[in-house]
Amino acid sequence: MRILVFNAGSSSLKFGVFEITPGATLDTARHCLKGSFERFSPQGCRLTLNGIAQDAAACDLGTAARAVPDLLRGAGITDLQAIGHRVAHGGSLFTGPTLLDDVTIRQLEGLTPLAPLHNPANLDVIALARSVWLDLPQWGVFDTSFHLTNPARATTYAVPEAWRAAGLRRFGFHGTSHKYVAQRTAEALGQPLRSLRIISLHLGNGASACAISRGESLDSSMGMTPLEGLVMGTRSGDVDPGLFGFLSREMGLDLAAIEAALYSESGLKGLTGVSDMRDVEARAAQGEAAAQLAINIYAYRARKYIGAYAAAMGGLDALVFTGGIGENSPSMRRRICDGLDFLGIRLDHDRNQAVDLADRAAPQIQAYGARVDVLVTETAEQLMIAREVAEAMAAREPACLRIPVAVSARHVHLSRATVDALFGPGYELTPDKPLRQKGHWAARERVTLQGPKGEIAQVAILGPLRPRTQIEISRTDGFALGLDAPVRQSGDLEGTPRVRLTGPAGYQDSDGLIVAARHIHMNSHDASAAGISDGEIVQVTMDETGRGLTFSGVLVRVSDAAFTEMHIDTDEANAAGIEGASAGEIRLVCAVKTV
Repeated sequence: MRILVFNAGSSSLKFGVFEITPGATLDTARHCLKGSFERFSPQGCRLTLNGIAQDAAACDLGTAARAVPDLLRGAGITDLQAIGHRVAHGGSLFTGPTLLDDVTIRQLEGLTPLAPLHNPANLDVIALARSVWLDLPQWGVFDTSFHLTNPARATTYAVPEAWRAAGLRRFGFHGTSHKYVAQRTAEALGQPLRSLRIISLHLGNGASACAISRGESLDSSMGMTPLEGLVMGTRSGDVDPGLFGFLSREMGLDLAAIEAALYSESGLKGLTGVSDMRDVEARAAQGEAAAQLAINIYAYRARKYIGAYAAAMGGLDALVFTGGIGENSPSMRRRICDGLDFLGIRLDHDRNQAVDLADRAAPQIQAYGARVDVLVTETAEQLMIAREVAEAMAAREPACLRIPVAVSARHVHLSRATVDALFGPGYELTPDKPLRQKGHWAARERVTLQGPKGEIAQVAILGPLRPRTQIEISRTDGFALGLDAPVRQSGDLEGTPRVRLTGPAGYQDSDGLIVAARHIHMNSHDASAAGISDGEIVQVTMDETGRGLTFSGVLVRVSDAAFTEMHIDTDEANAAGIEGASAGEIRLVCAVKTV
């Protein structure tokens, strides 16, 4: 499938043509053409085509976009199947690749106030492409979509309810870049993405940090708009919102003037007068104090986010640099990482200086023996956009399979050592009721959970015994205990909180406290009939509960012995309006991605 991709940024236009097969790995895609327009001025700009730079007459994004059809013809590029567009802000409306028509474009226009530097440029290029390629489907891929997995504690501003009801919340950006970086990191390390805690640093004219926990975005430094977070080329990043009142009173500036300055006259430009880090580093080397301060501020802000996100994820496995500065500035990578030895981050001088990013490489630059892997990779937003468009166009019809749903109340799975501690050495649990999953049962015995705030008695024990104790509660149970249990798949227990389990013979303080992620146990026959594979991520629509609720991010576990059913916890059941231990039947709608 041959796809043209446009990536219109705040100060550049990148474009590329890709040959890509849906479902194939990133390495198999062929980059037929790569181009970019940047450094616009009234005299023209710099055009780079397949690595060869030249001067061009285009002085803005519009004239640059209008030049692309001629460049494609000159390169012999024909037979396009689709066009993909990077769109900065999709709000909460656009959760994945979306076909762009008159309705969706009007919706995007309504989001322009949230990304005033980016969405207008995106929409201009979309309009041009629709007028030139009348018969080709145009798809939007959104910077914000990847971050819609962020939990409410990361997206909610502590502001009046009326403001939040009007749509004020954090979204996050550079999602396509961070998603690619996460997948490329997992490939480079030879590890499953769902086992990694990654911090991705996209450092360019626009800059952001992202905490990616087990394959999903947990938090991002950018907020409701692309203005929050790290220091950028012309954007301020984090500032005290009280400055609006101060500048209005002391300097007589109105809101529009302050906002425009924060977007266009701040960041590196506000500190030094220039917005390009290459120029800033050159001035700093010549002794300019303002440039030296700007570099220190830039690195300090990034270093703070690394520490914060490592804490938010309960640890760190990989730190990845991408974007123009992240890829090309060894000194900035070193400045950011120095002083983070306590997190397990240490760079090797020679590896950091000799980074080679040819052929989508992702070299490691950490010191040998360092606990945290540090990688550098060239971001490939256009490739990721092409892949997502290809997957969306090739997506199979939703699998129609109606299965029962089971509401899983709080329970524990105990190890041999925990049984001995709670009930006495050698004690054997008494199977009381068989469960629908073959070989599993509920025991007659019960335990009590104790936390710093309260306790929960009569908690069920499910057998058989496991090598490691696992305690599954709902989010509400966590507040009752006074503990913050992470949402995890069964068995993923590293870095989980400790809770006290009490039985008739004693107690044990054990980690392994989780809120079980929603999942489906599926028999191999049912999975084959529905075209679903083990480890696939699906959406489930509860169409018989009266609320029409759809659960996303549901992991399917396939085995020959499984009884096909979905497991949710009591909070999720309450949200869906489900009463009792079973909800009857549900409709299964397959997503296009796998894990």
